[in-house]
Amino acid sequence: MTTLAGPAATLIYDDWYPALRSDLLQGRTVVKALLLGIPMVLGRRDDGRIFAMRDSCPHRGIPLSCGWFDGKALTCKYHGWAFEPVSGQCLEIPSLTSKDTLDPHKIYAGAFPCEERDGYAWVYVPQPGAGRIRVGEATLPPIPEAPKFGARFKSAHLTADLPCNVDHGIIGLMDPAHGPFVHQAWWWRKRASIHEKEKHFEPIAQGFRMSAHAPSGNSAPYKLLGVYGEPITTTIDFVLPNRRYETIRCGAKWFSSLTTVTPVTASTCRIDVYAAWNVFYAVPFVTAIAKFFGRRFVGQDQLTMIQQAEGLRYDPALMLIDDADRPAKWYFALKQARLDAAPGAEVKNPLNGPVTLRWRS
Repeated sequence: MTTLAGPAATLIYDDWYPALRSDLLQGRTVVKALLLGIPMVLGRRDDGRIFAMRDSCPHRGIPLSCGWFDGKALTCKYHGWAFEPVSGQCLEIPSLTSKDTLDPHKIYAGAFPCEERDGYAWVYVPQPGAGRIRVGEATLPPIPEAPKFGARFKSAHLTADLPCNVDHGIIGLMDPAHGPFVHQAWWWRKRASIHEKEKHFEPIAQGFRMSAHAPSGNSAPYKLLGVYGEPITTTIDFVLPNRRYETIRCGAKWFSSLTTVTPVTASTCRIDVYAAWNVFYAVPFVTAIAKFFGRRFVGQDQLTMIQQAEGLRYDPALMLIDDADRPAKWYFALKQARLDAAPGAEVKNPLNGPVTLRWRS
């Protein structure tokens, strides 16, 4: 048994996080976001490139989101300083005269690498004090993306704010034992359907994998795939800092999802789900139906985390048990190993090889 502390989590930097849905970045409108406690302003240039800047003018600190964006430059409303938004380079300081020697182009506002994947604006957040990252010159890790197994598929997005630190959000995400209680419903599973399960895990880079297996027989959505008459297999990966990948294969049919738990502040987080599939591709209204039940499912997790946050206000002593809580223990060990590792160094994995876990759910 392991005790679990309740204070705000230590944050992992030097990685990509989803800031917001990229379809919010339309025209010359800029959108504010908070990511790892950093206020940001995001937008889309006239050439389609999205950007993310620290929402603070380096001159007097007024939010740049209060200013004007013309599709090429973001201008501060206080003194008219203008910045190229992808690099953050200052283009103009209107108050300078012909007698001034200051070169505006040597001044930079905070700017972050920002790319569009799976309908999200992904922002790379470096360690505080790391200095300016030159877009296109720095070697950054790959941008996360849900796997796809064909060109024709449907997709959907879901999001929910959680009033807890990212650690509680993540171990809730990977928790295998809460399903029959939090998600008990006619369309998912019943509490009476609990039975013993055995799953095999293996180490992967900065994470671990629940190896390919037949899905739980007490989950109604999986039973629907039986109409295809093919064997069904599920693979689930967790990868630092916050990503859960799930892939379900049934012959040529497939479903995949990428779920992230992103720290908004040190004590709050947000869950984002992107799902893609080609199952029941020709069935009318399948996307609307999937979104309806998906929102219900994520909403159940959200309500539980809200209720848990009420109890956590009083800083109770908590615990992790085996085997159902072993993935949570692996997460904490992985996270600490990454925090302790030198930049670019390999992260020591707590799994030395394949492991079998058993629990009832």
